[in-house]
Amino acid sequence: MSTITKSVDVHADVTSVYNQWTQFTEFPRFMEGVDEIRQLDDTHTHWTVSIAGVKREFDATITEQHPDERVAWRADSGPDHAGVVTVHRLDDDHTRVTVQMDIDPEGFVESVADKLGVLDRRVQGDLDRFKDFIENRGGAETGAWRGDVERPGQL
Repeated sequence: MSTITKSVDVHADVTSVYNQWTQFTEFPRFMEGVDEIRQLDDTHTHWTVSIAGVKREFDATITEQHPDERVAWRADSGPDHAGVVTVHRLDDDHTRVTVQMDIDPEGFVESVADKLGVLDRRVQGDLDRFKDFIENRGGAETGAWRGDVERPGQL
């Protein structure tokens, strides 16, 4: 299992950044290798991705979500991974986005890609493209989901 932690500072307010991050169907616009995401309901998504030339599909569950703070998930099928994205207000117009992911690459090609740092670079590149995506929109999000999802066992 590898842990990847990456951050980027975005010139947009924390609410706009958080709102954009909840728009999973927009991820293919800035995430390399993400072909499609279907939002199945408030806490379930279906992903189609390409990693190191290998196409994978998997379902994921949002395990915790708090507006203007965090979104956490875990894979229900496919490559074993989980993670959390946090947004931190730096000032009225700047937000730090941090991604922490635990991933267990599946298969030889993905294991080699992980060992060569390809996954690390991909996550940082995705964050950099997210920054460009929202900043080029003048900080305006394409939508929002402001629901609160409590971590299991925390109800």
